[in-house]
Amino acid sequence: MNRTGKTSIRKAVVLAAGRGKRMGEITTETPKTMLEVRGRPMLEHVLNGLADVGIESFFLVVGYRREMIEQHFRNWRLPIEFRVQDPVDGTGSATRLAREFVGDEPFLLTYGDIICEPQAYLRCDREIAEHPSAAAVLGVRDVEDPWQGAAVYEQDGRVTRVIEKPPRGTSTTRWNSAGLDGLRPVAFSYLDRLQPSARGEYEITTIFEMMLEENVEVRISPMEGLWRDVGRPEDLAALNESAG
Repeated sequence: MNRTGKTSIRKAVVLAAGRGKRMGEITTETPKTMLEVRGRPMLEHVLNGLADVGIESFFLVVGYRREMIEQHFRNWRLPIEFRVQDPVDGTGSATRLAREFVGDEPFLLTYGDIICEPQAYLRCDREIAEHPSAAAVLGVRDVEDPWQGAAVYEQDGRVTRVIEKPPRGTSTTRWNSAGLDGLRPVAFSYLDRLQPSARGEYEITTIFEMMLEENVEVRISPMEGLWRDVGRPEDLAALNESAG
């Protein structure tokens, strides 16, 4: 955490365009990020956490049932710029929409369904500030096997390799990409070069692989404490039960 307890980064990009198909019928009428955790939409928890540590303006990428999100946050306490992703074809193409919003400043990138401690934002901010040569900082979690996400290999805090959704049991790293990144504007030059993955999506993790291929510095920022990627109904239930 930095000395002031506030981020030096002032802008955040939050991706919230998807329906959340793994949630089943509960997202038929409500986008996943608007499902309630402790009586408030999970997206509101994300935005409040970012605001509480110093983020001043937000770029919110919306898509499915976007009118619900826009109406709920229209008069929120800090400025929010909404942008529609159509088609919803990946996290890379969603992030690319924020080019003008970002300008020439570093920014935090996260997701409307990633619940974590505010300290995670502060630590990511600190890593960006302390490593001016780094184009990106990846928030990571220590897990038994990162097969469901992206396996992140590093040496002395510097990323050496990123493997998206590696086969189960094949990873020799415990670091899993955790849905929070600190990025410098140079990231957009890599986003412009993205090609669709085997899944037909423009994936943000691919730009980190591209950076590494060009010997561009990418670092990790370990995330501790409460963290959950709310992907399934049981994730939502667990968060609400822990609140009781």
